[in-house]
Amino acid sequence: MEHQTDNRNKRTLLITEAKRFVSFLLSEMKPKGKLVTPFNVFAAVVLATTAVLLVIRFTKGLASTTNLSQDFPWGIWIGFDVVTGVAFAGGAYVVTFMVYVLRLEKYHPIVRITVLNGFLAYVFYAGALLFDLGRPWNVINPIIGNSFGVSSVMFLVAWHFMLYMIAQFVEFSPAIAEWLGWKRIRKFLGGLTLGAVIFGITLSTLHQSGLGALFLMAKSKIHPLWYSEFIPILFFVSSIFAGLSMVIFEGSISHKVFRKQISLQHHLEHDEIVIGLARVCAGTMYIYFFLKVLVFIHGQQWNYINTPMGWWFLVEIVGFVLIPVRLYTQAVQFRNLPLIRFAAALTLIGIVVNRLNVSIIAFKWYAIERYIPSWMELEITLGVIVAEILVLRWVVNRMPILSDPPEWARPRPEVTRETRFVPKEGEEKEWVTINM
Repeated sequence: MEHQTDNRNKRTLLITEAKRFVSFLLSEMKPKGKLVTPFNVFAAVVLATTAVLLVIRFTKGLASTTNLSQDFPWGIWIGFDVVTGVAFAGGAYVVTFMVYVLRLEKYHPIVRITVLNGFLAYVFYAGALLFDLGRPWNVINPIIGNSFGVSSVMFLVAWHFMLYMIAQFVEFSPAIAEWLGWKRIRKFLGGLTLGAVIFGITLSTLHQSGLGALFLMAKSKIHPLWYSEFIPILFFVSSIFAGLSMVIFEGSISHKVFRKQISLQHHLEHDEIVIGLARVCAGTMYIYFFLKVLVFIHGQQWNYINTPMGWWFLVEIVGFVLIPVRLYTQAVQFRNLPLIRFAAALTLIGIVVNRLNVSIIAFKWYAIERYIPSWMELEITLGVIVAEILVLRWVVNRMPILSDPPEWARPRPEVTRETRFVPKEGEEKEWVTINM
């Protein structure tokens, strides 16, 4: 009888908790703030148009919405959504390396928002790959073992993407547990963070360079000013300052949009964090510029400079590498935050130009008929970006991303144990341990 009563009580408790959990999730789905705003209206129009175009694309094929062809199988969905987007997401592995490996605690307030940005970027841009595949259902082939293609760079990139997204989710999962109030699960997930960070950093460095390695197979198709056997290294180095520039750019916007969410510590340390990130960007960009010059001299491509493509090459190197690095250096020296933000924006434009040059503009530059993305391709790309922003806003407004975590999840101050020489009354003097 008592056993039946205990089972009934447990069942009742489980049902009660399930109802509470569902009620909590439903309440969290409600909008936080005004529903009708200029951005929300714009987002609704963009997403509705994107949904219609995707229905057309998946029912009538790629030719119905894109200008892709056998000569140009990769377009804006690869050149921007993947190749450029992954570089912008590089801030996650750089910041986690600085905080968890180098122990630079100054940057700890921006870890969660940076990891969230990186995770969402990978999820949405990897999802955008489905739009570009003629047979989207074959995307699972590298996972299930059908036509593994272990000698293919694309196979490595696919597995790097998948495993890195898992690692980033594990890094971010403590915030989800804090939001849901799962104390025991939060403790377990927190113990996985360091391992996930190290695993994620390793994967990220591999696939950032792996994306560049994809283009090593197109030596005869890429303009000599952009092709080099060092493309993987250049992609990796540029992902460092590209990711940190995106952190600066997005952080400046988040600092205004989510001002009420930001913790007091983050407010106080914001300027120093931005200046520190700018200093790293400047140093990395100097290395990148030196490598570009070294590759150019080594390749002996002087005869291409006085051509239209050569002039465009100089615009990329001087306008979007040399000038931004000089602005970064000057801004750090004089602690000029507006100049840092301007340099970050200019750097991001430069990364877009570089990645599009390698994947589209300088690809088959000699062809008479060139690839120009259709308006539908651009609209779908815009839809992906808008959807990512909406999800980011929803998460930040509900989870402890920029705000302080709940008190039960905060690390307790360490209790030190110190041995002192304390005499006891009526006894000989002896060493005892006292908690301090």
